Amino acid sequence: MDKKSKPKLGRWFNNGLYLSDDEKMIIVQDYLNGNESKSAVYRRYTGYSEDHGALNRWMKKFDINESSKKTTSFVTMSKPKKQVDSNIDFDKVRLEKRIAELEKQLQTAEMKAIAFSTMVDIAEKEFNIPIRKKYSTKP
Repeated sequence: MDKKSKPKLGRWFNNGLYLSDDEKMIIVQDYLNGNESKSAVYRRYTGYSEDHGALNRWMKKFDINESSKKTTSFVTMSKPKKQVDSNIDFDKVRLEKRIAELEKQLQTAEMKAIAFSTMVDIAEKEFNIPIRKKYSTKP
């Protein structure tokens, strides 16, 4: 990266520049709406001199053809259906894991309650002292 140029978008992460999908989309839109080359647009936004095919990958990711240059807008593009389905599957798997984790915690809590009750019973018999509160007595 040139020392003179600073990136306009993104944030630094592990000695590299991280760009969110929204920022990538802004760069792709600028390329599609302008008359500059891909490397010139990439250099202007990131500060790197070469894009190494990054804009092509982003365009493929967002399902944009280069033939649609100057006709594509943010409003007309939509995410592929595969991403929506994978998000639903991911949420379902995440929720199933959470349910299994909560069931395990419930089982552990029940075992602790049984162990505590048994311990109190043994202590009452061994030391001949009432530990549990008697609810039938009136103050």
